[in-house]
Amino acid sequence: MYFTDRGIEELDSRRGEQEVSLAWLATQLRIFVDLNPEFEVPVERLATWLARLDDDLDDE
Repeated sequence: MYFTDRGIEELDSRRGEQEVSLAWLATQLRIFVDLNPEFEVPVERLATWLARLDDDLDDE
């Protein structure tokens, strides 16, 4: 298990039943980066990956 898996597991166990919009998630990511600018690059990579997730399916 990677260290980051602990946070993912906590997110799943505490909020796994909730439904949120991608707009809400984008807002939370912006707030997080504003508070933690050192994480700007990883958050940007995650957001880009999520935004383009279906692109791979379109290429097949």
